Amino acid sequence: DGVAQGRGIKCSVCTKALKKIKALAGDNPDEAAVAAAMQKGCRALGRAMGRQCQRLVKKYQDQITSGLENEDMPRDICTTIGMCRS
Repeated sequence: DGVAQGRGIKCSVCTKALKKIKALAGDNPDEAAVAAAMQKGCRALGRAMGRQCQRLVKKYQDQITSGLENEDMPRDICTTIGMCRS
């Protein structure tokens, strides 16, 4: 089923991107740390995935920022924004 496959790819891009961003943001990140980590994290994923990552963080910046500030797991944040199925 193409939709599930597409969602699986989105989910893995989202999870990978957020793991990277979370690692770069460090413990107890503030908004500035998360914003900087989003830029660096997307670049670190390479060109194709990096572009998807940029779109993702631009569209869901507030949810990602608050998720990381609350120390939510990357997978949970991706589920919240609809990239992964719970």
